[in-house]
Amino acid sequence: MRGLRRLRGDVPERGDFRSVIDFLVENLLLLPFLFPAYLVLEWVEAHAGGALGRKLGRVSQWGPFFGAAVGVVPQCGFSAAAASLYAGGVITAGTLVAVFLSTSDELIPVLLSKQMPVSFLCRLVGLKILFAVFAGFAVNAFLFCMGRCGPSPHVGELCAQSHCSCAERKGIVVPALIHTLEIFVFLLVISGVIELVLHFCGGEEALKGCILNKPFVGELLGGVVGLIPNCAVSVACADLYVEGGMSAGALVASSLTGAGMGFLVLFRTHRHLRQNLAILAVVYVFGVVFGAVGGLFL
Repeated sequence: MRGLRRLRGDVPERGDFRSVIDFLVENLLLLPFLFPAYLVLEWVEAHAGGALGRKLGRVSQWGPFFGAAVGVVPQCGFSAAAASLYAGGVITAGTLVAVFLSTSDELIPVLLSKQMPVSFLCRLVGLKILFAVFAGFAVNAFLFCMGRCGPSPHVGELCAQSHCSCAERKGIVVPALIHTLEIFVFLLVISGVIELVLHFCGGEEALKGCILNKPFVGELLGGVVGLIPNCAVSVACADLYVEGGMSAGALVASSLTGAGMGFLVLFRTHRHLRQNLAILAVVYVFGVVFGAVGGLFL
């Protein structure tokens, strides 16, 4: 609801103050996900070795299952944490894609609050998990055929990217805290800019002007809308679907490409731009195609 109130921009000055508080709270809620992720990364860096690499390789085989199951929880923090783990080489690209595709942000709770049938919500969640698992394994299989097998921890690249000098500090808590605060400030600034852009562009009213209820075109545009890294977008999409301004296929497409803050964290922490763009393209293509297919079952 918080995101929808900000998107609509139809609240008085007191409501604007409340919107700022909501914005800060939403960003603060990322901290419980980011800090444990960076603790894991620092621990992996401290215990890097052949045995750990083999264990990660075995676990990575089932990564898309775990990624899809975790990502479907209505909270964008998991996608941000997964992006950091991928940047550190702890999880595979397939697992990251599975997390991104299954992430639903505030979509499911909002649809539930609008008294959508439980059977509809179960089908939507089930389709997201199914599509995410399939896409994750497909990406891993493709990379395997290209000779890129399993994760390869390289947490040191994160330090090189941020120039944090973590190697000079003992333990894993302080370096993890430094990385967490750095990425938190980055997300706070970028998401704040996105909030302002959405507000001045008309928010939900602007989305209503899009052709989101037309076959295939709706899925193409829905996939683009979902890529906007802001939870208010998922809330607006739920509202548009209930009002008939968005087709079922477009709703599925936007929910599949909507990875929360995941892409922002990925582009900030992972220095390989071409790989990041490839992951973005894969998520969008799968989102549009699966959106068209999934719309037939809702």
